[in-house]
Amino acid sequence: MKRLFSSLLMAVAIGLTATSAYAADVQNDNEGKYTIKNGQMTMVIDANKGGKILSLKYDDKEVISQMRWPETFGSTFWTSPQKEWNWPPVPEYDKKPYEVKQEGDVLTMTSGINERLKYSIRKEFATDEKDKAFVITYYIINESDETRQVAPWEITRVPNDASLIFFDAPVDSIWPAGLMNFQSANGVSWYQPDEANDNRKVNADGQGWLAYCNKGNGLLLVKRFDNLDASQPAPGEAEIQVYVNRGKTYIELESQGAYTTLKPKEQLSWTVRWYLQPCEPESSEALVKQVNTIIHKN
Repeated sequence: MKRLFSSLLMAVAIGLTATSAYAADVQNDNEGKYTIKNGQMTMVIDANKGGKILSLKYDDKEVISQMRWPETFGSTFWTSPQKEWNWPPVPEYDKKPYEVKQEGDVLTMTSGINERLKYSIRKEFATDEKDKAFVITYYIINESDETRQVAPWEITRVPNDASLIFFDAPVDSIWPAGLMNFQSANGVSWYQPDEANDNRKVNADGQGWLAYCNKGNGLLLVKRFDNLDASQPAPGEAEIQVYVNRGKTYIELESQGAYTTLKPKEQLSWTVRWYLQPCEPESSEALVKQVNTIIHKN
């Protein structure tokens, strides 16, 4: 595990960490939905529904959950730790409309301020055509008059249907132990989602990436983000989390950034790179090789 240098943490906390801008092919339907294309990949974001990513396709093949009940579809962003707001998700960040700007090649969506938490959220969407990635940078701005601590948290819902989830962490380090049937193979931990009557969630200290293979349509979704030391997430949280809703419904692929101290009006930034590619779903060795090629490109 790598530890971020204190100077880098300070730069992130005051919003000085620069994020490279990449060309983005953006289309607006004038009803709040924005479509971004990168090669054969297409991402749809709805500014009127909490800035959620509603769809991610490779050609015509979808990877994100398309269920319609609240909290069952799309990809969203929350503040961590959850114990500060419990449930349901904060409406300003998760459901209410975001203000939209497009400056150059970056699509920016900004939330309102939640009166209790006193944060606003900003999301910047861009593409890296050379890396064949969508580049999403999240900002949390401390709008209060007090020094606060917070961490970024991305939640992406995918179908629980003929799939594999895997990441780089020892099986015996995943907690709570025994809640999901993870297996070790080819140097990573694997979970083939099953069906249960209860909701389940596990946590892990990974290596800065999380992968999901949809065996039904042969797509591999890989996310890259900051690799945290085990002490860096918010209390009771983790770098990688997997939530499986009861029954055969949906799964949440979750990743979190460092728990950061923000003075009044300061901000943190956290970038996640999304890759979507065809894959060989029946070969764990081939999947690991494909992920290693992705995460070691830069």
